[in-house]
Amino acid sequence: MELLPLVFTSGWASGVNAYATVLLLGLLGRFLGVEGIPAALERTDVLLAAAGLYALEFVADKIPYVDSGWDAVSTAIRPTVGAILGLLLAGHTGDLDQALSATVAGTTALASHAVKTGLRFAVNTSPEPVSNVAVSLGEDLSVAGALMLAVTWPWTAFTLVLGTLAGGGLLTLALTRRVRRGYRRWRERRHQVLEQP
Repeated sequence: MELLPLVFTSGWASGVNAYATVLLLGLLGRFLGVEGIPAALERTDVLLAAAGLYALEFVADKIPYVDSGWDAVSTAIRPTVGAILGLLLAGHTGDLDQALSATVAGTTALASHAVKTGLRFAVNTSPEPVSNVAVSLGEDLSVAGALMLAVTWPWTAFTLVLGTLAGGGLLTLALTRRVRRGYRRWRERRHQVLEQP
């Protein structure tokens, strides 16, 4: 399996949904025997923890403004998980490849997390919750599809993820006003919740 496309794709996926990424990679390694998946991800305790956290995120990610709060908390988690996955995917070489893999995956995770967070703020400006559910399900399916593609056609996955990341970044910039409005509304709701007796 090609290392760079898998590292890049898993980094992108971690920035969108870190727990789904860990869970899916672990399941692919354990039950489908996909080569190159670190044994640490295939452990039962890791799979159970990732499944539990993914279930929590699955629900939180569908609720307007709760999703933005979850994203705020995940700002440190998603890039860290991405970097750790990059490190594990590079293997125990102890050389520059590990450091580069961790850096690529962590940086890609941070970039995709920033795009996701910005776009979700923009989605939260719509008055109905249906768009949140649709966008969240689309993100989950994108993560699963990208990872499945990365283990079968790595360079195709790399190209698609790179395009998705660039397109998402441009879309976030184009929706800057809506992103700011969504951020203001999230802050107002957070203050209302905190001020309640």
